[in-house]
Amino acid sequence: MSPKPLVGKSTTLRMLTTLLPPTSGTAVVAGRDVARDPAGVRARIGYVGQRNSAGENFRVRDELVTQGRSYGLTTAQARARAAELLELLDLEPLATRKPGTLSGGQRRRLDIALGLIHRPDLLFLDEPSTGLDPGSRADIWAHILRLRETYGTTIFLTTHYLDEADSMAERVIVIDGGRVIADGTAERLKNDLAGDRLTITTRTGHDAAEAARIGGGEADGLTVRVRVANAAAALPGYLRALEAAGIEVATAETARPTLDDVFLSLTGRKLDDDLPA
Repeated sequence: MSPKPLVGKSTTLRMLTTLLPPTSGTAVVAGRDVARDPAGVRARIGYVGQRNSAGENFRVRDELVTQGRSYGLTTAQARARAAELLELLDLEPLATRKPGTLSGGQRRRLDIALGLIHRPDLLFLDEPSTGLDPGSRADIWAHILRLRETYGTTIFLTTHYLDEADSMAERVIVIDGGRVIADGTAERLKNDLAGDRLTITTRTGHDAAEAARIGGGEADGLTVRVRVANAAAALPGYLRALEAAGIEVATAETARPTLDDVFLSLTGRKLDDDLPA
């Protein structure tokens, strides 16, 4: 018997948005069962996939109006909503251009506008900033956060950029091998699964090994890394213990964990190891 295929995050999103039938189990999205009432789900959500949503032959404003009409808005309602989103997402100067002439960041903003045209309660974003330069990534996130503040829309997103999830998300779910391996706020996951880090360097390898033994950490050459609950509070006591043992410390620093540290702690590898070169 062949093993069941693993379900990744993009496939999971397609199931939650009714684009793919679930392989097993049940899911309720925006108060509607994805298998029993897919139309009810679609009426209440927006979905922005990894690929561009707009066509190439019509102007930006016309794309938005057409999308609104597809969701049952009257022509007047669709035009009013398009104007609102063009202003909110700084697309008004681009309204008469065709999507194919836009930059990557501008096209992603148009994709988001298309997903919001019918005022959904829940917006799914599948890697909204992947492939964008740092400036465009920051710009997209500024607009996403503004949308949440303006409309109170719940945003469900996937990302390979753990720094984004760390700083932006109120709740983080880590999926590995098709299974949820962690679920909570970024702060709780970092505290529970990674912890703060003390890093010191010593003058000799012997001192590093002894310092690692005293702190319960790991030595790598002259560098010693120790996981603790509160690095700022633990550092003075650790340094006193090393001094009492006759170990000379050359440098010492503290660091808060990141979600990369959480992923490494859970899986034994970095998330970047899974990305294509």
